[in-house]
Amino acid sequence: MKELGVFCCFSPVVAGEKYRVDLLVETKLRGEDSLIIVHIENQSYVQSSFSERMFIYFSRLLEKYRKNIVPIAVFSYDTIRDEPSTFTLQFPFGHVLDFRFFTVELRKQNWRNYIRQDNPIAAALLSKMGYTESERVELKKQFLRMLVRMELDEAKQRLLFGFFETYVKLSDEEERRLRSEVNEMETKEKEQVMELIISYEQKALEKGREEGVKQGIKQGMKRLVQTMAKKGMSVKDIANVTDLSEEEVERLLE
Repeated sequence: MKELGVFCCFSPVVAGEKYRVDLLVETKLRGEDSLIIVHIENQSYVQSSFSERMFIYFSRLLEKYRKNIVPIAVFSYDTIRDEPSTFTLQFPFGHVLDFRFFTVELRKQNWRNYIRQDNPIAAALLSKMGYTESERVELKKQFLRMLVRMELDEAKQRLLFGFFETYVKLSDEEERRLRSEVNEMETKEKEQVMELIISYEQKALEKGREEGVKQGIKQGMKRLVQTMAKKGMSVKDIANVTDLSEEEVERLLE
C-alpha cells in the first residue's frame, strides 16, 4: 500500500474556501494489478452539504489522478443517525448526476466484532462504536487487551490510550471495577494490562503537575501585578519591573 498524501490541500473549489481530504491512499484490489485510490473522509458533525462535499472531493481527485477512486465516509457522531450516501443533480426534464459513496457509521457498529483484530485503528475507534452504558468497563478492558496483544511502542500506545480516554472516561467506581476484573486475568496478561494502566496514569499525573505549576506561576504573577497596580504603579512601570509586555500586564489586570 502506497500513501499518496495525508491532509492534501487542493485549489479552491468554492469561492473563498479550501478543502482538505482526511486520508488518501493508493493501493491495489486483491488479485488485480491496476491501482486504485481510496479516499476516506471522517465526519464528526452534522453538515447538510456533506454529500456535495464528497462529490467535490471525488471530482477533484479524479481530475488530478485520473484513476479509479473509492470514496468512503466514516461518520463518528455520538448518536445514531441515518446519513445519506448520495449526491444527485436533476431537473424536471432530465437526470444529470447520481453520485454514490460508501459509508461507515461507527455508532451502528458492534464493538465486540472488532476486539479480536490486531488493528490499532480498530482499537481506537472502539470508543466511537455502539455500546451501552453497562458495557463501558468491559469496553475499556478489551481495548487494553488489544493494546497489549499488538505490542505497540510506547508512543503509539499513549496516542491510542489518549484518544480512547477522550471519548470514554470511566467514573472512579467504574475504574475500580476495571481493576478488579483485570486482577482476575491470567498472570502475564494481568501484569501487562496493569503496567499499561499505571504507565498512562503516571503520565497523566506528570502532565497535571506541569500544568498546575504553570497555572500557579500565572496566578502568582497576576496577584503581584495587581498588588503593584494598587500601590499606584503604572502599566509601563509594572512591565519594566516584571519583564512582561504592557499588553500582558493589562490582561493580568482585567
